[in-house]
Amino acid sequence: MKVEFLDNLVNVSVIRKNNKNVYFRFKSSDTLEITCHYLVTDHEIKKLIEKNYPSLLKMYEKTIKKIKNHETFTLLGKPYTIIIDSSIKNIEMEDDYIKTPSMNKLNQFTKKLCKDVFNTEINKYLKIIDVPSFSLRIRKMTTRWGVCNTKLKVITLNSDLIYYRRDLIDYVIVHEMCHFYEGNHSAKFWEHVSKYYPNYKQARKELKD
Repeated sequence: MKVEFLDNLVNVSVIRKNNKNVYFRFKSSDTLEITCHYLVTDHEIKKLIEKNYPSLLKMYEKTIKKIKNHETFTLLGKPYTIIIDSSIKNIEMEDDYIKTPSMNKLNQFTKKLCKDVFNTEINKYLKIIDVPSFSLRIRKMTTRWGVCNTKLKVITLNSDLIYYRRDLIDYVIVHEMCHFYEGNHSAKFWEHVSKYYPNYKQARKELKD
C-alpha cells in the first residue's frame, strides 16, 4: 500500500497488535508506520488514512523539515531522529527516536555513554588479553581512532567511536591493547590482533570508509 504526500509515494507499513487505538508515525520520508489492533482490515486502514489525511500531511511536512535540518544522528551504529522537547528532564529513547530537553543535555548524555561503553568493552577484553594495567582517556581526534602510549600505560580512544557499532569499537580497543605486545604494525602485531579479533580486516575497512 502506498499513499502520496507532497508528490512523493510513501510506503505504508502496518503493525498489528492487541491495542485499542490506532497510531500513525513517519519512520522516514518514505515510510508511514501504522500501529493498530490485529482485527483492523486493510480497507479500514485506507479509510483511516483518508479521514486523517490533513493531519498526516502536516506530520509528513514536519518529518521532511527534520530531515532537511539534519536533526538525526547515529549512536552505536543506530540512526536516531532527534526530538527536542523542553517539557522533559531526561533523555528518552524509543525505537529510532531520541527525545532530549536540549542539545546540551544530549551532548552530556553522549559523553557519559561514551565513557560507560568504552569501559565496558575494555573490561570484556581485559579478561582474555594479558596486558599491563592502563588508564583510559577519551578525546576527539581527527586522524586516529585510538592511541596507545606504552610508556605511560595510557590508551586514548576517539570520542567519535560512540557513533559506531560496538564490534567496531571492540576492534579499536583490541588494536590498541595489542600495542602493548608490539609497538609497531608488523606481521607479529597483526597476529596478536587476529587472535582476539579475527575479522579485523573488515573492521579496518569499515572505519576507513
